[in-house]
Amino acid sequence: QVQLVESGGGLVQPGGSLRLSCVASGFSFSSYAMGWYRQAPGKERELVASIESGGYSTKYADSVKGRFTISRDNPKNTVHLQMNSLKPEDTAVYYCTGPLRTGRQSWGQGTQVTVSS
Repeated sequence: QVQLVESGGGLVQPGGSLRLSCVASGFSFSSYAMGWYRQAPGKERELVASIESGGYSTKYADSVKGRFTISRDNPKNTVHLQMNSLKPEDTAVYYCTGPLRTGRQSWGQGTQVTVSS
């Protein structure tokens, strides 16, 4: 079965950085696109970033462009989200998701990111 396990969340001050990681199993990781979503209290779930299977093409939500970077390490079945210049509005539970563009997309447990002074 598809399994996604996130890690790396925590509490950080505005302007700080965090690096999230997601380890995938149960499918041919290198063949599929992956993504990160987030959901803050009272807000709709938002696609933060996605990355195609080979890691050469990425997309970002306007709210995080220039600050976040999605990457993947296919031999390790891992996708990362490097978050820099964090803002309080980035506070949310972040979820790894994939494989994208299939009928069997799965979700991780989520990892809490809190940006606060």
